[in-house]
Amino acid sequence: MPKLVFDIETIGENFDTLDDTTKESLTRWIKKESSGESEYETALEDLKNGLGFSPLTGEIVAIGVLDLEKDQGVVYFSDPSGKAKEAKFNNFSLKPTTEKEMLESFWQGAKNYTEFISFNGRAFDVPFLTVRSAIHKIRPTRDLMEGRYLYQQRSTRHIDLLDQLTFYGASRRKGNLHLWSRAFSIKSPKSDGVSGDEVGQLFKAGKCLEIAKYNVGDLIATGELYKYWEKFLKF
Repeated sequence: MPKLVFDIETIGENFDTLDDTTKESLTRWIKKESSGESEYETALEDLKNGLGFSPLTGEIVAIGVLDLEKDQGVVYFSDPSGKAKEAKFNNFSLKPTTEKEMLESFWQGAKNYTEFISFNGRAFDVPFLTVRSAIHKIRPTRDLMEGRYLYQQRSTRHIDLLDQLTFYGASRRKGNLHLWSRAFSIKSPKSDGVSGDEVGQLFKAGKCLEIAKYNVGDLIATGELYKYWEKFLKF
């Protein structure tokens, strides 16, 4: 069965350019819960930095896929400047495109697979992908949310490694991809000095190709982590 690892990178909108109604909707809860101006300012800064975690206030700037059997992949990435060219990086093709076009490419390619692998994909990547697709009037070709538990999945199999490695949340501390990679002696995507928290800064600086390369690291680490799970933890 062909297996496809997937991962996305996102950024948030500029809070200062949002309309007043949207700002009020986003800040209402922190205004109520903050005990003073200093606490409010800290919470507001956290909110601004977290806009990329929601498809309602963020967008996808990279979608990466890795065919585990072929050991080949593609990362579609956004480059507003139009200066980036298609490039090769390890066994990956890096292709500049728009968010709409990368979503269309992802769902078109997904037709060729019935097993998908992610890290925290059910809680983040898939909801983000599907909502942003709807915004662009694109219909997904696979139901990647079909049953959380593997025995519930029929037409499409989606193995969220965070679910599997924490036994569906039974473990008190879940750990991120870096910690799980470290535990299994897998090269962490953060080992090259870039983390997911820096994607927004890189995008603003026009370093879109670096975002694509960081995404490659996520895909490789997730693929290696899957192999450990399949060999030693899968029942």
